[in-house]
Amino acid sequence: MTNKQLVAIVEDDQFFRESMGRLLRSLGYTVEAFASAADFLGSPRLAETACPVADVQMPMMTGIELHRHLTRAGRAIPTILVTAYPNDADRVSVLKDGVICYLRKPVDEEYLKKCLHAALSLSGISAYETDRVS
Repeated sequence: MTNKQLVAIVEDDQFFRESMGRLLRSLGYTVEAFASAADFLGSPRLAETACPVADVQMPMMTGIELHRHLTRAGRAIPTILVTAYPNDADRVSVLKDGVICYLRKPVDEEYLKKCLHAALSLSGISAYETDRVS
């Protein structure tokens, strides 16, 4: 299976960024990885990105701030956020803001696949939540 839709990984941790890239490529996705929100926002690939998978905790601009920035700029791209430090207040807030999924690290591959399907197909799932986020 090859998926032509571009998934952007926005993650400051190189190990997680590379492992997430390998996972998504193994699932058949086209992937571009960025070490920061600024790198992603400055990329010529931004316009073709179907879904960013962004870390919540990054220096300079968090994944939450990135999602809000994109929305304010008129680029409300279906976004998946991942975090090693989940909390209910952030989860509720970002899901209300239109984030597709808020996932705990390490990411469960099956839940990630469901989130990507929801984000890329926009099949009426606006906020997919899992039992594994808290």
